[in-house]
Amino acid sequence: MEQGKIHTFIEEGIGWIKFYHPKSNSLPSVLLNEIAGAIHLYDKDASVKVIAIASEGDKAFCAGASFDELLDIKNESEGKNFFSGFAKVILAMKESSKFVVARIHGKAIGGGVGIAAAADYSFALDTASVKLSELSIGIGPFVIGPVVERKIGLAAFSELAINATEWKSAQWAHQKGLFSSLYDSEELMDAELKKLLNHLSSSSIEAMHKMKQMFWEGTAHWNTLLYDRAAVSGSLVLSPKTKEILSQFKKA
Repeated sequence: MEQGKIHTFIEEGIGWIKFYHPKSNSLPSVLLNEIAGAIHLYDKDASVKVIAIASEGDKAFCAGASFDELLDIKNESEGKNFFSGFAKVILAMKESSKFVVARIHGKAIGGGVGIAAAADYSFALDTASVKLSELSIGIGPFVIGPVVERKIGLAAFSELAINATEWKSAQWAHQKGLFSSLYDSEELMDAELKKLLNHLSSSSIEAMHKMKQMFWEGTAHWNTLLYDRAAVSGSLVLSPKTKEILSQFKKA
């Protein structure tokens, strides 16, 4: 259970990926690899018309990187390998020929913001505040930076990344374009989510594929860029100061 789990199933042309981790849906390597793998499998499955990503539990949508695993990183190679997990998920979402829709029911931090940004459409509750906390632990949002900047623009991304201890409201995230739709209840959000997913599952696969290519035009270089960024994060996380901060968070 400490590694978390994912639950995948296909329902009426919708390929669901639901992830869970007992520590606020944080993401260790095993979960990152499984999420990316599930997206690739759905992309090849002709019975899947659209992909939906959600997390389980009633608290955070995703707390980002697993602090336990960050503490265990001993060298730059291990660091790059860990942060490459986020690159794999973002690239899988980007490269999928099918639309990826995200359900954001709670707070999103770090990599969780990256998943929300990589989704082609996102539904969120009005309590789903966001934060890029990486700088506060001595690293930075390098891997997720390109996808967040693409979605909300450089000014908003810079604001979020520099003020690393401040939560931004779901309303702010909606205004900046991170969240496509915002709701004041899960019931309403899920009803609208189901409506869109059902519509997409019956829409033209070819048209949606062409639209996806159009939306992500100009990102082909990310296949190199995100792994280069993973190396940067993997190096910074070895800092004694970062290790000290992570240890304090773990004890809290």
